[in-house]
Amino acid sequence: MRPWGGTREADRPDADRPGTAPPPADQAAADAAVEPAVAEPVGPAAPAAAPWWPAARALPQSVARSVAGWPAAGRLAAVRRRLTPPGLRARVVVAFAVGALLVSAVLALTTFVLTRSYLVDQRERSLAQQGYADAALLRSRIAGAGSVGDELGDLTTATGATVVVRARDGRWYSTSLAVGAHDVPTALERLVASGTAGTQRTSGARHPKMVVGVPLVADDAEFFEVTDLSELQTSLTTLAAVLAGGAAVATLAGAAFGTWASRRTVRPLEDVAGAATRIAGGELSARLAPTDDPDLAGIVTSFNSMVDALGARIERDARFVADVSHELRSPLTGLVTSVEVLGARRAELSDRGRAALGLVETELARFRRTLDDLLELARMDGDRRSGLADDVEVRTLLRELLAVTGRPAGLLDVPADCEGVVVRADKPALERAVRNLLDNADRHGGGVRRVGMAATRGEVRIQVEDGGPGVPPEDRERIFERFARGSRAGRGSLPGAGLGLAIVAETAARHGGSAWCSAGAEGAVFTLALPRDGVR
Repeated sequence: MRPWGGTREADRPDADRPGTAPPPADQAAADAAVEPAVAEPVGPAAPAAAPWWPAARALPQSVARSVAGWPAAGRLAAVRRRLTPPGLRARVVVAFAVGALLVSAVLALTTFVLTRSYLVDQRERSLAQQGYADAALLRSRIAGAGSVGDELGDLTTATGATVVVRARDGRWYSTSLAVGAHDVPTALERLVASGTAGTQRTSGARHPKMVVGVPLVADDAEFFEVTDLSELQTSLTTLAAVLAGGAAVATLAGAAFGTWASRRTVRPLEDVAGAATRIAGGELSARLAPTDDPDLAGIVTSFNSMVDALGARIERDARFVADVSHELRSPLTGLVTSVEVLGARRAELSDRGRAALGLVETELARFRRTLDDLLELARMDGDRRSGLADDVEVRTLLRELLAVTGRPAGLLDVPADCEGVVVRADKPALERAVRNLLDNADRHGGGVRRVGMAATRGEVRIQVEDGGPGVPPEDRERIFERFARGSRAGRGSLPGAGLGLAIVAETAARHGGSAWCSAGAEGAVFTLALPRDGVR
């Protein structure tokens, strides 16, 4: 055996010494009394606990660059617009994921704490018992007139621990060159010096250790048994990793279940949105499918009842318009016939009579066009999807309409790639819509300046450009409503009842397309867009 020279105080490193000077001998027991029989471990101070709240997050670089240099209020408004709240489905998924994470984290932490406490306590008890047994064995050998160094060299522990002994002359002995007096905690040394056995766990530079101290009173010596706890530490680390992995898997499973649940939760809303979209497109027969879910049955019933009432109201209004138009057609025909008879005797009338006859003819023609437009709208409202069975070559249709209406063919501007473009449409309705655009340009826009056409892979656009003052942006949607006229038109200043563009919009919607107004080079440009493959 190699004895450790010097005293324990001289050989102990400063890192293992307590923060205060050694107390007097008569206060050793009081200073070392961490526990009656077990000394508290002396280790490095625990790091400060991290706050539970999340750290402040910096804005994304794209957001920061886009709002740099703006006023404070502008930056705040821009950030609020960019950082939009998540949708319902995302919130459901996040809620399930966070719930699974919290539950799994609590279970994992509880399991780890209980398992760690059980394993550490069990290991401490077994090492303490083995240390007391080894101390008793060494005491018996020393009592047989053996020296500490000789008997310690022959001592073998069952757990492979290292034995460190301080003899009565203050010299230290160890069964290993790697473990010595510096591995014995100061608090435990004081406790054993006071005549009380104890144990203490330490966190060494590389490995945790368990130290058992037993006083050898008869021999005026102190027995310490140092056991490496690396194996236990590895087991606990593995257990923590497994539990953390289980928590992560549980979180992913919760997110997956949340995704499935959110789809089932949002599906009824998607059905309602789809039905509402079809109804807005004119498919008044769209209904929600019956359901056995008591929570959704009331919503389905109410929605279908609302659609039934809406369809009945629209049908009643369309029938009323059609009935009124048909009822007015008979007296209108009589009036037209009477005016034609008077027109045949125009030369016999006075100047005031001829002026009055001309005014009556103009108003009757306007009245007749209004009735025809009302009948056309009533027909579209009652049958929005039938009659789309004609393959119409658009360029030929535009050229024929210009010829029939007496307009020059030079107004037609069709690119070479639009030659032979065909759409599936109701040809009479499409002709009427284009004719209405041409008449609208003559009445309100100073005449037609260009009739254009453009085609893409899925859409064909017919454009009529006029030379008038244009349409204000606030009126460009309203003029496609029924009986709507531009804000610049005074009462009675322009002919027409405001139904021509409404027929254009209805025709476009009936074909699955759209109609709109935009600014042109001179006046306004009216566009009628149709899908190339029929109704979408």
